[in-house]
Amino acid sequence: MEKLFEITEKLHEIYLKTLLSTPMDQLFVVPKPHNNNLFWNIAHGLVTEQALVYKLSNLPPRLDGELISKYSKGTFPEAGVDRSEVEQVAEALPLTTGWMKEDYEKGVFKNFNSYTTSAHVTLNTVEDAIAFNLFHLGLHYGTIRSMQKLLNTPA
Repeated sequence: MEKLFEITEKLHEIYLKTLLSTPMDQLFVVPKPHNNNLFWNIAHGLVTEQALVYKLSNLPPRLDGELISKYSKGTFPEAGVDRSEVEQVAEALPLTTGWMKEDYEKGVFKNFNSYTTSAHVTLNTVEDAIAFNLFHLGLHYGTIRSMQKLLNTPA
């Protein structure tokens, strides 16, 4: 499990670097042929992790419920994202992996609701969810890289 947390933390660092190095106006551009933007992908990766690990374990997420609702599966970018929301995501990215690792080590993930993802992977344990989360973060990292190339923003 240690390696899974280490990789998650690294991906969060990459997401944070992208968030902080991209000009604010570029974070919200939806480049063709995409249907979302850089900020949505970063926020979505963060909140999906909370859903996979905490919600499927019948535990309250460690992030704000409004943020989770706004960027969960099936959502699309909304107009009018303000700087405070960007800051909320930026502040959470370096913290959430530590929270998840700490909670895992404390044994708080006692129950888990099996769930079949849209990639047709069935998650039966919190360990499955933590592992699948890396696939999900990587998938969105690929999308982020594609968008960066289209927008000519720093990698």
